[in-house]
Amino acid sequence: MTTLVVGASGTTGRLLVEQLLHRGQKVKAIVRTPGSFNEFIRNHAGFTEIHASVSELTDAEMAQHVTGCAAVASCLGHQLSFKGIFGKPRLLVTDTVRRMCKAIQDTNSGKTVRFVLMNTAGNSNRDIPEQVSFGQKCVIGLLRLLLPPHLDNEKAADYLRTEIGQKNKITEWVAVRPDALLNENEATEYAVHPSPTRSAIFNSGQTSRINVGHFMAELITDDETWKQWKGQMPVIYNKA
Repeated sequence: MTTLVVGASGTTGRLLVEQLLHRGQKVKAIVRTPGSFNEFIRNHAGFTEIHASVSELTDAEMAQHVTGCAAVASCLGHQLSFKGIFGKPRLLVTDTVRRMCKAIQDTNSGKTVRFVLMNTAGNSNRDIPEQVSFGQKCVIGLLRLLLPPHLDNEKAADYLRTEIGQKNKITEWVAVRPDALLNENEATEYAVHPSPTRSAIFNSGQTSRINVGHFMAELITDDETWKQWKGQMPVIYNKA
């Protein structure tokens, strides 16, 4: 089974790649800058590194990379710099999700492809009623106006919800929503919920990046986990 990972050179993306390789999966990773991976990943027989800017790939190149993959995962995010936050492309994640889903549809071999998107607990799942306080709605509204990456995250998940939907026979999806991210060396116990159990703005929980990578890998490789969460936007927290 081969998984294509975009945003693979990011802090969480590298952990997802490693988790998949440990599970015996083959991984193709699209990275702009080579040399971002540790020795285990670089030397693994199941790993293929593709040097490219995902936003500059042609439709034909995107289709080529997607072909033969049973799963696609996006850990894309905007760099934490002025240019990364306010520069172009402002809808990097949304545009990439849209183009990758189109490539999956266009190159389909009759098998369903799993699409896993790393998103954020600050984004609500508008397919179900989620309790969001008035204060949080106000803050999220400001973030939507002032910080393009937040709007990008919302639009990417909305594309999966509304355009791919729940009954697509070619592409199934899950949007994983971690809360405040932190770095840990090893995966620990974590809890997964259909909706946030606390305010992402006023009472955020913690989610280690390695736990996000672990859960995304579980979704990709474990059928029961996938059946439980497909078409949903699960929220993941570290267990206290």
